[in-house]
Amino acid sequence: MIQIVIAALFPLIALISFGYLLQKSNWLDVGFWRAAEKLNYYVLFPVMLFLNLAHADIALKSIQQVSLVAITIMLSMTAMLYAFKKYHNMGFARFGVYVQGILRFNTYIGLAVVSSLFQSAGMTIFAILLVLCIPLVNVISVLALTHHDNLKISKVLLSLLKNPLIVGCILGGVYNFSGLTMWTGIEQFIELLAICSLPLGLMCVGAALQFHKLHQDIKPILLNTVLRLLLMPLIAYALCRSFAVSLLVTQVMVLFFALPTASASYVLTRVYGGDAELMASIISLQTVVAAFTLPLVLTLLI
Repeated sequence: MIQIVIAALFPLIALISFGYLLQKSNWLDVGFWRAAEKLNYYVLFPVMLFLNLAHADIALKSIQQVSLVAITIMLSMTAMLYAFKKYHNMGFARFGVYVQGILRFNTYIGLAVVSSLFQSAGMTIFAILLVLCIPLVNVISVLALTHHDNLKISKVLLSLLKNPLIVGCILGGVYNFSGLTMWTGIEQFIELLAICSLPLGLMCVGAALQFHKLHQDIKPILLNTVLRLLLMPLIAYALCRSFAVSLLVTQVMVLFFALPTASASYVLTRVYGGDAELMASIISLQTVVAAFTLPLVLTLLI
């Protein structure tokens, strides 16, 4: 199993490393990476999610199992984090960073690993997770970064409705259940766009890595990394076993909760006035450490 996992992860790690080296070499300017990330987030990525759900065999039982485990983990971990915040009297600027470091997930890496290991059946389960967890995690993240006096529910809801990943998943699900068929030329065009998403997304992940201020808060950053990359998948595995979840759903759930936090956490943190430098350090360290913990977790728990 370990050889299969490493073989599946190697090209993904290589693409992230390639993106980092390209960014450091200054061969491509900063504007390229911003434009590439924007293109991927608003066009290529949603198209890939749409395509996966449009032709997926979505079973009601899988939706129920995924929802039960994911919501239980997200809400229970959120409650624990708020208890931690109250005990340490922590401010919103840092608290929102720690919440995102533990609850958010790098969708690019997740989709790339799932497609390599579990093919279309695993991608369907992962897409269900995205539909469920993207709104939930975004709401929790915004709440964690915002004092209740400044919170505008309408703004949060509007941002969710405009999220291109959620829109792509919803449109794919609607198309799936509609029974409609697509002209071959359009379908091939969509497939070509979808193929571009993961390589470009992984290189953008690498280009966004920042290590220059990692030493300033190393202890909380390490603790956050251990909780995200080791404790969360262990909790997911235990819950899946307790709820008698199917093997494939268990595999994808464990992988999902073993992913490093999302690169987009940095943008959200900066927009809401959080500690963006701390967030950048957590993202960078988790992304690098995940190259070692993902094979370990997947081999031991799956």
